[in-house]
Amino acid sequence: MDKGLLIQKIKDGTVIDHIPPGKALFVLKILGIDENTREIVSFAMNVPSSKIGIKDIVKVENRVIGEEELNKIALIGRDVTINIVQNYDVVKKFKVKLPSEVIGVVKCPNPSCISNTSEPVSYRFVVVDGRLKCHYCGKIISKDVEKWIVKEDVKREKIK
Repeated sequence: MDKGLLIQKIKDGTVIDHIPPGKALFVLKILGIDENTREIVSFAMNVPSSKIGIKDIVKVENRVIGEEELNKIALIGRDVTINIVQNYDVVKKFKVKLPSEVIGVVKCPNPSCISNTSEPVSYRFVVVDGRLKCHYCGKIISKDVEKWIVKEDVKREKIK
């Protein structure tokens, strides 16, 4: 295999690296990137990695991703690395971290949970041992978190 770059370098923007294999499309969804995007976006799936075996990569030109998006990406993979690039140089590099609480990002899988009714409450989870526990009903999500990520902004309650 050629040792050249699969995706060319970006001048300015964000590189999301070490995404678990097959999850790049979820990262694009989290970032709101679809066929209508005006940003230059590159991604590769199932790329060989000496660090984790196989990985996905997403590069977004001229965009630094925000904390809310980072929190969502952290739900998909704990080894994901964020690189902020300016003038072709990495100026900041860090791993995503799970927050202690996740609000309005993940829907509770328990259909009887109060958060899945017409009550004015937001989806709210606490992070316990790397797993999400519903604040209201105690339901734990430990795998396939991406299938519970809220597709639209759900803010039914003001969080203080």
